[in-house]
Amino acid sequence: MAELPEAAKKLLDEPQLAHFVTLMKDGSPQVTPVWLDYTDGMIRVNTARGRVKDRNMKVGSRVALSIQDPENPYRYVQIRGKVAKETEQGADAHIDSLAKKYMGVDSYPFRNAAEKRVIYFIEPTSGQGMN
Repeated sequence: MAELPEAAKKLLDEPQLAHFVTLMKDGSPQVTPVWLDYTDGMIRVNTARGRVKDRNMKVGSRVALSIQDPENPYRYVQIRGKVAKETEQGADAHIDSLAKKYMGVDSYPFRNAAEKRVIYFIEPTSGQGMN
């Protein structure tokens, strides 16, 4: 696991959307804006089963993300990593915590009872940025 620079950790803690890249079966990139958090050296991304990024990710899958500060476009971080773990356990509570971080609300307002949430734990393998 790569140790991320402090500037990268700061951007991960802020409520900035990340551009999250997964790979399609044919190897082409797929990019989605996502909410995320960073804890215990892992980046956590939450999605619903069946979405494109969910179908593209399995344990060991390579991913990348970038976050750009909207107040200063030259302040950014880009991170490459691999999926270390996935779990549905605690995923509903996790999306609520992300809604609090990004929207200031206690409960995820777009909840769909038909969807099953999943958390992907991303292990950073490299990271860089500008502060």
